[in-house]
Amino acid sequence: MSKQYFLAFDLGASSGRAILGILENKKLNLVEVHRFKNQMLHIHGTWYWNIFSLFDELKTGLKKCIADFNIQPGSIGTDTWGVDYALLNKEGHAVGLPFAYRDHRTDKSMEEFFKLMPPKETYLLSGIQFLQFNSLFQLFSSVQTKYSGLSIAENLLFTPDFLNYLFTGEKKIEYTIASTSQLLTPGKAEWEPRLFKAAAIPIKLMGEIVQPGTEIGKLLPEIQAETGCREIPCIAVASHDTASAVVSVPAKGENWAYLSSGTWSLLGIESPEPLVSEKTLEMNFTNEGGVEGTTRFLKNIMGMWLIQECKRIWDEEKELGWQEIVDLSNGAQSFRCFINPDDPGFLNPGNMPGAIQDYCKKTGQFVPQTKGEIARCIYDSLVLKYKFTIKQVESVTGKKIEKLHIIGGGANNKMLNQLTADALGIPVFAGPTEATAIGNIMIQAKAMGAVNSLAEIRDIVSRSFEVVEYSPSPKLDWEAAYQKFENLH
Repeated sequence: MSKQYFLAFDLGASSGRAILGILENKKLNLVEVHRFKNQMLHIHGTWYWNIFSLFDELKTGLKKCIADFNIQPGSIGTDTWGVDYALLNKEGHAVGLPFAYRDHRTDKSMEEFFKLMPPKETYLLSGIQFLQFNSLFQLFSSVQTKYSGLSIAENLLFTPDFLNYLFTGEKKIEYTIASTSQLLTPGKAEWEPRLFKAAAIPIKLMGEIVQPGTEIGKLLPEIQAETGCREIPCIAVASHDTASAVVSVPAKGENWAYLSSGTWSLLGIESPEPLVSEKTLEMNFTNEGGVEGTTRFLKNIMGMWLIQECKRIWDEEKELGWQEIVDLSNGAQSFRCFINPDDPGFLNPGNMPGAIQDYCKKTGQFVPQTKGEIARCIYDSLVLKYKFTIKQVESVTGKKIEKLHIIGGGANNKMLNQLTADALGIPVFAGPTEATAIGNIMIQAKAMGAVNSLAEIRDIVSRSFEVVEYSPSPKLDWEAAYQKFENLH
């Protein structure tokens, strides 16, 4: 089999990369072509994404692939975080900069929406976990505030869809990213009109939904001229980053769970159908679209954001490496205090160490003072939240989870991986760390006929990348710690 080349653009909330995938003899190699920062813009009290700067970085990645590596990719694909979107006017131009999901304009939107449609009905219609920044509540906020951009908008495109549009001029909405919006019928590529009606969101904004692996169109002549590329196809991959990450889970058999560990911790299972009930509503689980008709039944947990934000504050005094933070936490006593990682106070507090101290004080616990104590509080709490969530999954499915696959950047944290295995009492398999880019690349490969199925993709991943096993060997009383942690919920 000759070499085939695919270029993945993988955008996270704090950074983005262009990753070249080289597929040969059913093995995949990755080359990082370009890396860049992504950060929200704070303008007149509102948080936005600088989407056009990001698009420039993607074009730079494509240009570098061709000029520096002398490789014309066979296709490109883009994945991003969920829920955020751009609005287009009738001329096809963006209506301002897209809002960022951590903007505070949605702080009260859920409560206001529930006055019009109760939580139970909203959940049974959508199957999506309640988070104040879901697209439904973002759009409802714009309706409530009479945002003029909404009144002149003709189309809505989610972040990766908008970037695909800038590349091709084609307006298509990819299924997995659409499923994060809380505007779809569970498990179906269909808009739910009752949700639009309740929120007074114009349903005319929403266009055609396409499945992962669909060709959106060819790159525009202006892109070809600017980057030196040929007329290559732009593929709608599983364009929600978690959906791409789950594609690359090197799992076999059944009764496994995944943890996509990055800014967010996405913990759940791959289900053949949505799991939507009053019980899953009470637990606040989400049912997002996957590939090949699967559903990602999972919970969004505030993840490495907690550490990232602490590091940002600590770096003002003296820059710390990630491993330094792990080492400091290792030197601190375990289980002195816990947080519920999903407390709304941690969404965007400005000063994360202070927010953690305030939470511990408010809940009558030991208040961590040192960097190590704060980091240890975060790590212990995340692991116990994983245990809490796995127990919930098992109670819904009636099946025991036998192993956990940790993918994404968080899989590099050896201490956290071992603590997770110890707390859960099951083997943990860590890797691949570049899960999202791999999933993006492999759906491109499937679209271009290089692979045939999700099972084949996972077989290629398992043979191409190192996976490290962590066996449970608990040295701490995790059950006693869990009882204390559970009282915070």
